[in-house]
Amino acid sequence: MDNLRRTDAIIGIALVAVLLALLGLGLSRRPALASTASLATTTHEPVATIAGTRPTTASTVTAAPVAAPPVTAATTTPATTPTSTTVPPVAGPVSAVGDSIMIDIQPYLQTDIPGVSVDGVVSRQFETGIGVVQAERATGTLGSVLVVELGTNGSVTPSDFDAMMQAAAGVKRVVFVNVNVPRPWEAPDNAVLAAGVARYPGVAVLADWNAVSTPHPEWFTEDQVHLQPAGAQALATLVAQYA
Repeated sequence: MDNLRRTDAIIGIALVAVLLALLGLGLSRRPALASTASLATTTHEPVATIAGTRPTTASTVTAAPVAAPPVTAATTTPATTPTSTTVPPVAGPVSAVGDSIMIDIQPYLQTDIPGVSVDGVVSRQFETGIGVVQAERATGTLGSVLVVELGTNGSVTPSDFDAMMQAAAGVKRVVFVNVNVPRPWEAPDNAVLAAGVARYPGVAVLADWNAVSTPHPEWFTEDQVHLQPAGAQALATLVAQYA
């Protein structure tokens, strides 16, 4: 009997100890749970912002603005009509010899080059113009600059070009105007003029009317040879760049 009572007492003490241990464990977990709950609550609170700006959350990512590419000259420069290079001016009077195209541009040329002497005749051939220059040189009326606008009415040969340069001996600059005319001799004449200018560097220069006027059919009259006022002004301006 005494042994039975002793056993019951031991079991009772053990049960009390287990209950006390369970009670202590429950109390120790409660602050941890409270801390976890508090962290979960504050994780999604708005992030502090500067006054006057819209608040964002901690998970919001704002992308930095991308700068626009700089504007370059290549993207802003408009297309222009081809023009010839301007050469340094030559002091002294200017003489101009040509055909009916010279007559078209005469009033504009006289405005752009004050005092210019203009000799234009309808249907004049290149070789005829050589005689005109020879006569002006003989009388002392040939200018320091000579403008030759010939080739509209027929072929020009290399010997014609050389003869013109001989007639103009002593002239500081000879400006040859090439042609824009829908005739079989257009391309050969322009080739002769370009090659001739290359043979006399420093004296002969080329005013490339063909390149300047080809993009502008509106500059020509119905015959595609003679010039409207806009075309006449354009050619006079081109000549004045060299004369």
